[in-house]
Amino acid sequence: MRWWSVANLVSNAGTWMQLTVQNLLVLQITGSAAATGLSLSVQAAPGLLVGVAGGAAVDRWPRKRTAAVSQALLGAVAFTTALLIAFDRLGLGVLMALAAVTGLIATVDGPACALLGNDLVRAEDVPSAIGVGSLVGNAGRLAGAGLAGLAVGVFGTAAAYAANGVSFLFVAAVIPFLRPVAADDPRPAPAATPDDTMTVREGLAYFARRPRLVALAGITGISAVLGRNYGLTLAVLVTGPLAGGAGDFGTVSTVLALGGIIGAVIGARLRKPSVRLVGALAAAGALLQAVAGLSPSIAVLLALVLPMAVVESVSDTAGTTVLQTAPPADMRGRVLGVWGSVRTVWGLAGPPALGLLMELAGARGALVAGGLAIAAAIGAGHLLRRRRAPEPVVTPVLAPHPALSTAA
Repeated sequence: MRWWSVANLVSNAGTWMQLTVQNLLVLQITGSAAATGLSLSVQAAPGLLVGVAGGAAVDRWPRKRTAAVSQALLGAVAFTTALLIAFDRLGLGVLMALAAVTGLIATVDGPACALLGNDLVRAEDVPSAIGVGSLVGNAGRLAGAGLAGLAVGVFGTAAAYAANGVSFLFVAAVIPFLRPVAADDPRPAPAATPDDTMTVREGLAYFARRPRLVALAGITGISAVLGRNYGLTLAVLVTGPLAGGAGDFGTVSTVLALGGIIGAVIGARLRKPSVRLVGALAAAGALLQAVAGLSPSIAVLLALVLPMAVVESVSDTAGTTVLQTAPPADMRGRVLGVWGSVRTVWGLAGPPALGLLMELAGARGALVAGGLAIAAAIGAGHLLRRRRAPEPVVTPVLAPHPALSTAA
């Protein structure tokens, strides 16, 4: 697990190096902000269209081999992009094609790597493993953003893609040496039944019939659409009503990342998180968001952003734990595939919805209204669930009739 965490730290740093320069690269090639948004949509589209199929593949194929091959393929795409940039052969069409290929491979790579990490620890330690993964992700994001500027400034844009390719190959090289906990279990693994076809339809049906998973999707979805896009809402708030600059927003972003790291550490101590806990934390984070929208100064905003990020990070860690542990082992890849498709919808719908809300209500109004709407929706869902829950049936214990007692 330590080696896997180191590999993921390297991989996350490489990924954020590439993401940091990707938008600038598209702008350099096309000079169009619309093309930049289109490139992101093209990369996300496979997750929407074939995410469930990717999860089914993870359930069907050996997990270590699947993760190693997908990481190697992602590395090949990154190296190809770096070479095309270096030789000035990267046009918009080729860039879009490479983005689509990356998104397609990610539909398999995402659930495969997530579940492989869980396989390396005992069942009771899975929440801690997920928390460590979240911690590594936030640390890699901070490191990658800083290294991107250094690499591009010294070696050029192609260096960020090349570094990301190296990070993928490093992960692929580590995977063969990992030993899942099941490998140490002397008991034989249960044989697959002939009826276990591992189809996409089974994954969709399983997800739809589990109220906990549907509720988790609803909580995370409304939070993603009306909140969480702080790169958009807080940027407008800082540079607009609070009259700050890029440096001030950079400070806010750093505090958000720090809160995410603290939240991941706290979340790693959860043993049996529930959907109810996820909802309560998401509602608390939404209320903090609403209060943050009323901040009179950047100093007050920073004081609110830290606990807001901590609460939401713990909520995310708890939700991920439920998602990856509640389904049976042979369904987890497909469940994560369904989740990936649903999450893609949120990712595509969130920024336009918040942009429209900010056009109508301003940055403060969007943060306040969005936060209150999230908290109200989660509260209404909790009350509705309580009303629908069946009342417990109490069977009275009757005392024996005196005559029967005497006869006995």
